[in-house]
Amino acid sequence: MNPRIIKAKLFHHLHQLRTPQTYYKPPIKQSYRLFQTATTMPVAASQPETVRASNIPKGKKEVKILMLHGFTQSGHLFSSKTKALSKLLVKALAPPPYNMHPTLIFPTAPHRLRPSDIPGYSLSGDGEEYDDADSDTWGWWRNDDATNTYRGFEQGVQTIADAIAEAGGGVDGIVGFSQGAAMTALVTSALELPYRSPPANADKDNADYAWLDALRAANGHKPVKFAVVYSGFWAKPAALQWLYEPVIATPTLHFIGSLDTVVEEGRSQALIDRCRDPTVVTHPGGHYVPVAKDWALVLVGWLRQKLQDEEVGLKKQAM
Repeated sequence: MNPRIIKAKLFHHLHQLRTPQTYYKPPIKQSYRLFQTATTMPVAASQPETVRASNIPKGKKEVKILMLHGFTQSGHLFSSKTKALSKLLVKALAPPPYNMHPTLIFPTAPHRLRPSDIPGYSLSGDGEEYDDADSDTWGWWRNDDATNTYRGFEQGVQTIADAIAEAGGGVDGIVGFSQGAAMTALVTSALELPYRSPPANADKDNADYAWLDALRAANGHKPVKFAVVYSGFWAKPAALQWLYEPVIATPTLHFIGSLDTVVEEGRSQALIDRCRDPTVVTHPGGHYVPVAKDWALVLVGWLRQKLQDEEVGLKKQAM
């Protein structure tokens, strides 16, 4: 099957099937900048924050979206930074023919980060590392360059599985930023049907795949319908390559910042190349989630089409 890429048109549904990758750049009406530092209270890694209406409006179908924060963030902070996006999604998916109401789930990663884990950190004058036990900085894993492994990856996925289970399973899609975007692709792949299997030599390598069973069970053994990747990248560890082989079949939307100096474009492209149905959007900013209306509407249009396509497909199967 040839990749289907959709060209975005501002304020309208995405349309026009064209080339393997369409880079969309809407008109710049405002400056783009990194998020300002927000003051937040630390959030326990085991307690996901959920943004939902007290009651799903009558006649609306709930759409559960898992929101995975970036390295050094938390679920609470990511929720705060994407609040405008959340409100627009609720407003845009409500009217006919969509009749949907999103519930956004913001888990916090399990690994509290030390100052030395944070890029750009330098030791104090006395050569000692300052450890702030109250810092609200978390990661889904720690990168070990010496062994080319992700330390704590299994616990990261288990935390996601717990959050999905707590939400009642049935997550429809995943949105992730940076490290959370890389995790988004991996989790999406792990949930795809038919299931992928870990390498045959996994037992010999003493690999622990309990997280895989937990994740699939938490979502009711169902795949997700879409994945949105902000500043995402391909995960290099050899132990994770089976999650890219074959390529990820779930529709994916990739946002790349043309001024992103944290995740180089080549790393993002490596992930795009491992997706069968990627839509690629380039924005003129850096390493952040663009929540300005111009960019949020691109996400809205893409989601509308994917979710509507899913509904049409289900109706055809029922006929």
